[in-house]
Amino acid sequence: MALRGPVVILAGAGTGKTRTITHRIAYGVATGAYTPSRTLALTFTTRAAGELRARLRALGAGEVPARTFHSAALSQLAHFWPQVVGGTAPRVLEGKARLLGEAADALGIRTNQAMLRAVAGEIEWRKVSCLSIAEYAASDRPTPTGVDRSALVALQQAYEDRKDEMRRMDFEDVLLATAGMLETESGVAAAVREQFRVFTVDEVQDVSPLQERLLRLWVGARRDLCIVGDANQTIYGFAGATSSFLLNFAREHQNAEIVSLASSHRSTPGILDLANRLMRGRPGAIELSTAAPLSAAAEPIQAPIDPRIEEYPDDRAEIAAMVTAVQADLADGIPASRIGVLVRINGQVPLIEGALRSAG
Repeated sequence: MALRGPVVILAGAGTGKTRTITHRIAYGVATGAYTPSRTLALTFTTRAAGELRARLRALGAGEVPARTFHSAALSQLAHFWPQVVGGTAPRVLEGKARLLGEAADALGIRTNQAMLRAVAGEIEWRKVSCLSIAEYAASDRPTPTGVDRSALVALQQAYEDRKDEMRRMDFEDVLLATAGMLETESGVAAAVREQFRVFTVDEVQDVSPLQERLLRLWVGARRDLCIVGDANQTIYGFAGATSSFLLNFAREHQNAEIVSLASSHRSTPGILDLANRLMRGRPGAIELSTAAPLSAAAEPIQAPIDPRIEEYPDDRAEIAAMVTAVQADLADGIPASRIGVLVRINGQVPLIEGALRSAG
């Protein structure tokens, strides 16, 4: 119900943050505080934007646009480019690999798919960190394994030159060009700020410095900005994301309303207890508690056993302990079909499967 001024919602995992922000926006529309077409909900993936749109539609606020940063920026570029630069905006590349391969060939640098992916990742990190090629070259960022720094810098420059010759942009350029246009063209900035007056940003812990820069340009001097996030769910740090915008928001925005969502509807008490112990003491850590049942007849979800965390010196020791644990469960009469192993990435699967097969 806090509809005006800066608002930061600190939302732990499973606490209903999407429900909270969509109801807040719908309430603003229903009370007349928000004009739907002048209210913008921002998130990071097309799927998440679709989810926001569907929920807002169900709440009678379907006219509120929900977009990704890239989608909103691309729309503005397409609209303002003809009057600011002339002609149509450059087309956006579907990927960097082909151009990088051509640039490498021109420089006589031997590459493979893994190297091209690594270099593409470095280009993306540099741009979302708002660094020039010269600043990147002077930084202490480690280079990808097997890639020489001088070759990496030369390849980035050749890629940029080739891209400009073809009159193309990559996805990061979309944000950079939009930010540049807003910074240098006061008329464009005024028009954008006139169109959107209320902003809600989901998953703000994954905002990159470039996205933060663009968001500040969109908002301008206005104060109707609501951000939602959890510093301990930042998962795109490797791609330049940082939780600093979330953690510093209340200090930067005078009289900001701070709302904390700490009742988890997703996890059992044992999982929450473990999560709280792991997160305790970290910046922005939220102490999660079990949500109360939605009705008197309902009971909180219970787990047969509580989770525990164990550490091992290497993969081999970890897998051996996993096999031992599975054998113990089988010996206790638990069917093999009721025992699961969850992994973070597919590359871990073959070793684990091999060890389980060897143990019968």
